Formats: sequence, structure tokens, C-alpha cells
Amino acid sequence: MLSLSSIDLYAMFLLGFLGTGHCIGMCGPLVFVIPGSSGKFSPHLYYHAGRVLTYTALGGLMGGLGAGMAHIAAATGSEPMAWIVRTQVSISMAAAAFLVYFGLSRIGLFAEPRWMGVAEPKRIPGFRTVLHRSMASGDRGAMFLTGLTLGFLPCGLSYAAFARALPAGGILSGAVLVLVFGLGTVPGLLLVGAGFSGVARRYRKQSDILSGILMIGMGVFLAFKTVHKLI
Repeated sequence: MLSLSSIDLYAMFLLGFLGTGHCIGMCGPLVFVIPGSSGKFSPHLYYHAGRVLTYTALGGLMGGLGAGMAHIAAATGSEPMAWIVRTQVSISMAAAAFLVYFGLSRIGLFAEPRWMGVAEPKRIPGFRTVLHRSMASGDRGAMFLTGLTLGFLPCGLSYAAFARALPAGGILSGAVLVLVFGLGTVPGLLLVGAGFSGVARRYRKQSDILSGILMIGMGVFLAFKTVHKLI
């Protein structure tokens, strides 16, 4: 499938970084209450390490899914190479369309679908147990496990990252893309834990617009790469 470029990596990092306002609105209270309750800095690092690891694993899963679909199409088609190309193009164009869709909703051109805003931790199996343990003990292992669990929280920003990982070319490529995205989200959420959430919330609207524009740009660029590869 499409190979990764430095532009892809920079764009994914910026998607995470510029989406800080969205992250604070969705996850800021959790970050402030859970790792922030200890009053120390190290729990934040363990919490975010777990969260980013979950993102990375899901990115690898999406990348592997995209590559697997291409191989299945090749195995069942009469012309394997032609089917691989068709499947790659279909996956890439679908991912590009989702990125544009997410971007348009992020900048406010239409209402964000309800399924993109479902982020209720209580729906995650075992969340209450993990939360109680991390809040009660505050130890590093508990914070890491909490981050792993909360990495499954769905939101439009992470959906966009996972959509981009789908046509990445395989497990490793998908994992790397979403790892870079996850790292981009860390600085802003660390500021929340340090007590600067008010500053970030002040610029949430601008942050949403910038991240939306970036999603649209990523979608257009992905579509352009796909078409260019066919020519």
C-alpha cells in the first residue's frame, strides 16, 4: 500500500498537537482527576505511556486490517495484482473521505454525529475497578493500566488517526502513524495536569478549526497520493 512519508508523520503529530483543545474537552477532566490527584509528575508520564500504547496497538490493528483486506481480495480474485490495486485504492479513498468528513465536522460546517462524541469511560469493561485502584494507590502500574484502558475512549480525533492508519500498508506502518499522533497529544494534556487547562480551553475553538483544516488537508493529500500512484 502507500508508503509513509515525512509529510504523513508531521501531519499526524500536528493532528495530535493541534487537537489539544478537543483532547482537553474530552479527556482533560480525567487527566486532572486521575494522574493529577497524586500531586506528582511521574504518574502523568505512566498514564500517557499507557494511553499512547493503546493508540499504537489500535493503529497497528487498522494498518493490518487494511493490508489483510488487500490480500484477501487478491486471493479471491482472478487477477491478484489487479485486485490488490483496486482494494488499496478503495481503502485509501475511503480513508481520505473519512478524514475530510471528520475535518468538516470539526470546523463546524455541520453537526458532529452523536457516535463521534460517545466517550463514556463507564462503558469500558473493567474501568471502575481500574479507576478505583489507581485513585486509591496512585502507583505507577495502576496509572499505566488506567492509561491503557482510557486509550479505548472513542472520539473524532482518534477516529481520524485510525482512519489514516487503515491504508498505511501494514501493522508496523499503521502503528507508527498513530504512535506519532499519540505523542502529539501528550504536551497539551501534560499542561492540563500541571494546572494550565484554563489557558488551553480558552483557545479550544481555534484548536478545533486548525485540527479540522489539517484533517481535510490530510484527506486531500491522501487522495492525491492514491490517484498519483495510479498514473
